[in-house]
Amino acid sequence: MGFELSATAKIRLRFPTRQQLSAVFEALEPETRSSVTGRSEVMMTMDDKALMLTLVFTAKDTSALRAAVNSYLHWARLTMDALESLGHSRNA
Repeated sequence: MGFELSATAKIRLRFPTRQQLSAVFEALEPETRSSVTGRSEVMMTMDDKALMLTLVFTAKDTSALRAAVNSYLHWARLTMDALESLGHSRNA
C-alpha cells in the first residue's frame, strides 16, 4: 500500500453455519479491494472447515485501524441481521 505500518489487528470470527460464513465473506470481499481513504487495508481469509473468517487489518495509525475494524464488524453484523430477517436461523 505504500505507507509505513504502525497499527495492526487480526480478528477471527466463527460462524454457526457455512452459509453464514460465505454470505459474510462475499459481502465484505469487495471492500477489501480498495480503501476509501488509503489509510488502511484489510486481507480476509475463510476457513470452511473451522467455519472461521479471519480479517487482518493494517493501518497508518490507530485511528485508521479503529475505523476500519469498526466498519468491517458493522458490515458483518448487518449481513448477519439481513440473513436473520430473511429467515435463516443462526443455528441452522
